[in-house]
Amino acid sequence: MKLSFLHTIKYGVIALAVTLFFSCKDNFKAIKKIGISENEPLGIAENMNAKRTDSGRVVANLLSPKMYDFGSRKFGYSEFPDGLTLYVYDTKNQKSTIISDYAIRYEGTDLIDLQGNVIVATAQNDTLFAEQLYYDQSKEWVFTNLPVTYKSADYITHGNGFDSDKDFTKAEVLEISGQFAVLE
Repeated sequence: MKLSFLHTIKYGVIALAVTLFFSCKDNFKAIKKIGISENEPLGIAENMNAKRTDSGRVVANLLSPKMYDFGSRKFGYSEFPDGLTLYVYDTKNQKSTIISDYAIRYEGTDLIDLQGNVIVATAQNDTLFAEQLYYDQSKEWVFTNLPVTYKSADYITHGNGFDSDKDFTKAEVLEISGQFAVLE
């Protein structure tokens, strides 16, 4: 009797194991599908026209044909593959314009990376031309280590790098090159 009971348990366990073995499916395709969907953007915005206000006054206006939001990733970011135009207004409502062919904004660092034909035109008609420019939103600082051309009312300066505050009051072209008139 005791032996029969052990045989019944033994055969029951074998039957369960065989059933589980044959009921398993190949879920590799489903797993791959999950990975693909996680690489997709969380959202896509087309013909974007976003305005930022402070106390009822518009302080910035962002225009872009397309934006991809990858904010759900571990290191979230927003990508502007077709470029952007950003208008920034100071306290006197004077407008500065920033244009680039491509941009990416990293959420964890508050860093904006502008690339391709970057143009920054201030309300005072100072203009910066660069292939790449970074803007640190938390420090309100603009910088690059790549070649730039900076035009102000009095002069044109070429260099390899640029540092400035957001208002261009502390603008500095680095590694200046070109011809200069020297007063003796």
